[in-house]
Amino acid sequence: MLYNAPAHKRHKLMAAPLSNELAASKGPKTLPVRKGDTVRIQRGDHKGFEGKVSRVDLREYRIYLEGLTREKTDGTNIFLPIHPSKVQIRNLNLDDKWRKNILGRKKVSAKEEKEKFKPKKTETPAKIEEAAPEEDNALVEAKPTKNLSVKPKAKAKKIVKVTEEAEAAPKERAKKTSEKKEE
Repeated sequence: MLYNAPAHKRHKLMAAPLSNELAASKGPKTLPVRKGDTVRIQRGDHKGFEGKVSRVDLREYRIYLEGLTREKTDGTNIFLPIHPSKVQIRNLNLDDKWRKNILGRKKVSAKEEKEKFKPKKTETPAKIEEAAPEEDNALVEAKPTKNLSVKPKAKAKKIVKVTEEAEAAPKERAKKTSEKKEE
């Protein structure tokens, strides 16, 4: 999956956690690393190094920081590749208006976050009024419960036909089973 991923999925895989201060002020906990962000290395040989991202390599899933280089045997300096999961974003590059829009979409207000964790009220089943036995065709109305978040629905109506035969049927079955047991 990593080798065959398209660019839009690779970009999401380049995400790194934001620092606590940045996450509290901006909203989301993680964002994809971009050129110009300031990051601190959290794990590995270069733990504690802080620098600006000079290049993002989506093909190899690596970022390169300014100042984090090593010298080759021929004397040239090369940047050391770092995986974005090993860094923490300390400062965001907000020059791009698209990134500002992303932060606006992802920002969750404290009120919405509190409401997300509140338990939802469960609806009680509608009570059905029983029809009088002397009426042949009685209308029974189900009263909907009051729920402010849901628009009230039209009252459900059911036609219930109560006959003497239907009421007597269970009694007759009970008599037959008791007679069979006695035999």
